[in-house]
Amino acid sequence: MLWIVRVALSRPYTFIVLAILILLLGPLVYVNMRTDIFPDIKVPVVSAVWTYNGLPPADMSDRIVTYYERQLTSTVNDIEHIESQSLPGVGIVKIFFQPDANINAAVSQVTALSQTVLKRLPPGITPPLILSYNASSVPILQLALSSKTLLDNQLFDISNNFMRPQLAEVEGAAVPSPYGGKNRQIQVDLDYHAMRSKGITPDDVTTALAKQNLILPAGTEKVGKFEYNVLLNASPTVLDDLNNLPVKTVNGATIYIKDVAYVRDGFSPQQNMVRVNGRHSVLTTIQKNGAASTLDIIEHVKKLLPKIEAGAPPGLIVKLVGDQSVFVKSAIAGVIREGVIAAGLTALMILLFLGSWRSTIIVTISIPLSILTAIIALSVAGQTINVMTLGGLALAVGILVDEATVTIESINWHLEHGKPVMAAILDGANQIVVPAFVSLLSICIVFVPMFFLTGVPKYLFVPLAEAVIFSMVASF
Repeated sequence: MLWIVRVALSRPYTFIVLAILILLLGPLVYVNMRTDIFPDIKVPVVSAVWTYNGLPPADMSDRIVTYYERQLTSTVNDIEHIESQSLPGVGIVKIFFQPDANINAAVSQVTALSQTVLKRLPPGITPPLILSYNASSVPILQLALSSKTLLDNQLFDISNNFMRPQLAEVEGAAVPSPYGGKNRQIQVDLDYHAMRSKGITPDDVTTALAKQNLILPAGTEKVGKFEYNVLLNASPTVLDDLNNLPVKTVNGATIYIKDVAYVRDGFSPQQNMVRVNGRHSVLTTIQKNGAASTLDIIEHVKKLLPKIEAGAPPGLIVKLVGDQSVFVKSAIAGVIREGVIAAGLTALMILLFLGSWRSTIIVTISIPLSILTAIIALSVAGQTINVMTLGGLALAVGILVDEATVTIESINWHLEHGKPVMAAILDGANQIVVPAFVSLLSICIVFVPMFFLTGVPKYLFVPLAEAVIFSMVASF
């Protein structure tokens, strides 16, 4: 093991240049590494969301979900396991794939199968919504929309149709449907007493709306050198005109929709409610999806907010909720703080007991060099800056202090006995190299079992183990 020491003594400038290279390359690698909450959990998931309004959960499970699951297992490749949930009118099937599965091929197979099984499912069912994500796709920021002047359905409309398309432009951001508020719908409120008195049924009203509210493209008409767009009055352009549609002629009298019902601009039954500080709100969730950094996504969303608020109706209040960048930045600051404190206290101890500025500087520099080397190695291994790698680095800082302190103390002991510098370094290193190496192996072997984990624990704890091991090897 002493060959490293001998090479360093014979070629000091090589190691000085290497140290400078680490000092320059380490921060550069750190700046370009992605910063996330968790490591990349490479468990690809594809969800198929079936909807069939009015179907009870038991029928949804028996008639749709169960049959669909059986077909998945015989057609789709690389399935790890399947989870499903049946709710009133909704069936959610989650297909978990093997980590090395081709997710694009998996989505294509699931989509193709979903189209194929439609003929065997209850009549009138529509194809499912296919969603692709992985286990590390988590909410990283939420926007709470509230107002003293805007209604709940207006807030929902702003979030769903105005904000979502703009937020979706942010790289790595996924924006699901908002929570809270009221989903705008054109409602037809039936007057059953009036319908009964005039002999009108709900089917009559439905048929009248379906036949007189049509989308009929008419094309263009060329007259001379001009070409005109032809518009048909097959669909009312004003909401109140729907009330004037005829429903049926009874005893020579025409019954209109306004006689038996009232068409209004309303909303569907509210499924969930959001309150922020006691006020009705709409919650827009930003999820991390893809390889973009969590901090980058949140920063880009915050930069985009002034533009969104400028184009929004007056009175809209947008409040940031659940900002995960605060947590990530705090974790990074914690590691840096612990490293600085450890290096400072160690340097103070060596200065007090050894009285050597040179030894103090050596120990102070060795700790950040080891951390930066570990960051470079983590980047090469494809890891990101996250709470697990930061936890590993924080764990390693205390051990790095011990190794640097023991080495310097051993060399100084030989110097105090009158030995030349070269001899003191070689003898001091020779005394501690075997114990230090055994200590290195003893610490690293504790983390070896983590590399044999499978599933989500593997992706969570392997980065922590790598951070500790790379730091220890660099320090040694």
